[in-house]
Amino acid sequence: MIESVVDILVSNGTVLTLNAAGDIIPNAAVAIKGDRIAAVGPMKDFAVCRASRTIDAQGGIILPGLVNTHTHAAMTCFRGLADDLPLMTWLNDHIFPAETRLTPEMVYAGTLLACAEMILSGTTCFCDMYLFEAQAARAAKEAKIRAVVGEVLYDFPSPGYGPLEKGFEYTEALMDAHQNDPLITIAVEPHSTYLCAPALLQKAADLALRRHAPLVIHLSETQSELETIQQRYGKSPVAHLADLGVLSPGLVACHCVVLSDADIELIRRHDVKVSHNPESNMKLASGIAPVPGLMRKGICVGLGTDGCASNNNLDMFLEMDTAAKLHKVAALDPTVMSAPAALRMATIDGARCLGLDKKIGSLEPGKLADLIIIDTAKPHLTPMYDPISHLVYAVNGADVQTVLINGRIVMENRRLLTLDVDALLKTMRDIARTIAGT
Repeated sequence: MIESVVDILVSNGTVLTLNAAGDIIPNAAVAIKGDRIAAVGPMKDFAVCRASRTIDAQGGIILPGLVNTHTHAAMTCFRGLADDLPLMTWLNDHIFPAETRLTPEMVYAGTLLACAEMILSGTTCFCDMYLFEAQAARAAKEAKIRAVVGEVLYDFPSPGYGPLEKGFEYTEALMDAHQNDPLITIAVEPHSTYLCAPALLQKAADLALRRHAPLVIHLSETQSELETIQQRYGKSPVAHLADLGVLSPGLVACHCVVLSDADIELIRRHDVKVSHNPESNMKLASGIAPVPGLMRKGICVGLGTDGCASNNNLDMFLEMDTAAKLHKVAALDPTVMSAPAALRMATIDGARCLGLDKKIGSLEPGKLADLIIIDTAKPHLTPMYDPISHLVYAVNGADVQTVLINGRIVMENRRLLTLDVDALLKTMRDIARTIAGT
């Protein structure tokens, strides 16, 4: 039964629930009470419902907020700094040196900018891996966006925490500071098999298991990485993690571009989740992840943008469009990656990757109220025969009209309600001058 009194009623739109049945409800509404979805259904079912606030979707599309399963939010500071380079050249000659100039306040401001960009383009939850992540959590809390954050761990000293043992202390301190936080989840995040020794990887996995936290890692991103790990350990990066006991259902493996059939079977057997980052993989010429093959094996694949230094944007609608088209041309098969599959990667499957699918990723009663409204009254979205087709192949981030996260309106009619964008842009221009040394 629909409650007679609710806090917010989002009405007069086509609702894409992204539930297990894939229900699409025309001329529908979503009722919100507190931070939860109270009801979803046709408008006629809400005739006696009274809301403190009604948001008219004006015939647009109402859908779950998008989930970005892998990014480095504060790398907005480096957008366009080093383009058109191979991954290791990009990292070693440009990004790592630039990161030595980072300060906690730079990470805070860069993450705020990323949060603004993500909210404006319909992302309501992101998974972050970077430095000074206490500041990333602070920024996400201020922006009122949902985030999974973790301090990146390496074998060498970090600008964020110093020697490695301090990195684990830093991670646990973050966990303690954000216990039961409604928006922030802390993850354990070793960088990769090539920058983390076996003991580090095992310690990270043990910590994630002990604290019931997600474990996030870059994995099998390039052929060079594969060759490096084979030379060191005589096996692939995936097999290396399997032998170390690191593969698990709580592991989010980012990229997974270079995989053998045996690697894919290990990922399937251990129920590892995969974050697919097609635009970054294309820009760095890392290759094309075998996502259709992963999905045929029943492996959960979410979608991510990676950071602004290797993409160079955080628009998940563009990422969906790229993912759907890239795999079609790679396989020379237009059916190999459908629009519904791409949309699920950016919503419910992305939530499942992060262990949040019981809370977000679909519009169902009892779930947290993270949703967005798409303004479809635009030339490039008219006519609309299939809303899912439009979302994947025609919509872009600028078409997002209104965003709610945790039952709170954070953007309405394209106006951010939690951030001062003009002040943020000025701050970022000052940071850019520092990074550039001018």
